Amino acid sequence: MRSSLIGLLAGAAIATALPAHAQKNYGPGVTDTEIKLGQTVAYSGPGSAYSMVGRMSVAYFKMLNETQGGINGRKINLLSLDDAYSPPKTVEATRKLVESEHVLAMVNSMGTAAQTSVQKYLNARKVPQLLFYASSPGLHDAKATPWTVPFSFAYNIEGSIYGKYLLQNRPNAKIAVLYQNDDVGKSYIKGFREALGPKADQMIVKEASAEVSDPTVDSQILQLHASGADTLMVFTSNKAGAQAIRKVGAIGWKPFFVVAYVSSSISGVLTPAGLDNSTGLVSSAWFKSPFDPRWKDDKAVQDYLAFFKKYLPDDNPGDTTSVYTYMGAKLAALALARCGDNLTRENLLKQVTTLKDVELGMLLPGMTVNYRPDDYYPIRQARLVKFDGKSWVPMSELITVER
Repeated sequence: MRSSLIGLLAGAAIATALPAHAQKNYGPGVTDTEIKLGQTVAYSGPGSAYSMVGRMSVAYFKMLNETQGGINGRKINLLSLDDAYSPPKTVEATRKLVESEHVLAMVNSMGTAAQTSVQKYLNARKVPQLLFYASSPGLHDAKATPWTVPFSFAYNIEGSIYGKYLLQNRPNAKIAVLYQNDDVGKSYIKGFREALGPKADQMIVKEASAEVSDPTVDSQILQLHASGADTLMVFTSNKAGAQAIRKVGAIGWKPFFVVAYVSSSISGVLTPAGLDNSTGLVSSAWFKSPFDPRWKDDKAVQDYLAFFKKYLPDDNPGDTTSVYTYMGAKLAALALARCGDNLTRENLLKQVTTLKDVELGMLLPGMTVNYRPDDYYPIRQARLVKFDGKSWVPMSELITVER
């Protein structure tokens, strides 16, 4: 275990930190011994399936504090608050963290509606809103809101990848779409339609929306089935995704069935929906699945599992949210390390938005993270994968959405 953790830290990007500045320059929440950060997560409420975002972030910084003494000699104090997946509570918690706790930055938070609700407030106060688990085109706008910098496989980029694949490989598909009626679902559809281009209205024969609060999506699935579609796209979060898979199986529908990667967790979605119902599903992948036999000898995966066993023994390392947040926490640590002793909000933003060709270990081979001050889309590649009843198996090479 000890050697695995040492390997993890040796391979972590923070090892490449820039030398400390001769003159110390601190922003809010920073002292010679501490860096105070803030985070909001749905530990309760309808988005609580993603509470791993908080647990992983806390665990990762705890590991750095215990094994490395923090970052550049300063312990990380991450204040992680529950917002119950409710934007008004996100606003309340964020204001508390900024105005009462005086955090340096908000990092690794979650929820598209939640992050959108505090975006203007944080930009007005010039507080970095960094590397969160959420996406919509408005959250990637480097010009309008430069202090808001996601780390995500953007939903519109993912939607474009599906559209690009279908246009090339199933140009005569009759497509039905179930989407979440918020920025998440609408972002997917935007990218999907853009990739289909002039053929979008011809290929998409039916769309149906679902609210996060809907008890089921059974009626929407029946409507989509009645359209005569032979291809089904489900752009929703975990709960609705599992319900859709179960209902499609129950009625015996056999479409070319695509689920968004946010609903592709084997433990969190496919198992509750029934592995038999899930066999044949298509999704996208941009990082390594910890339990995929292909990666059993991969050092980055071994290090990840060793970390997980020690710091999150009661959680599931195979959850897609776990891997995503692990990489996001690594990026946050890297940016903080590169600040050296110039730990201001302005310099932290600069360090994040100039990260280039960063290899995170858990990314698929050939992929790196790239930001530019004018482009906040760090991930523009993925490959399509198919569920074989046990694991996700590659069905395409990397598909790229160009800048």
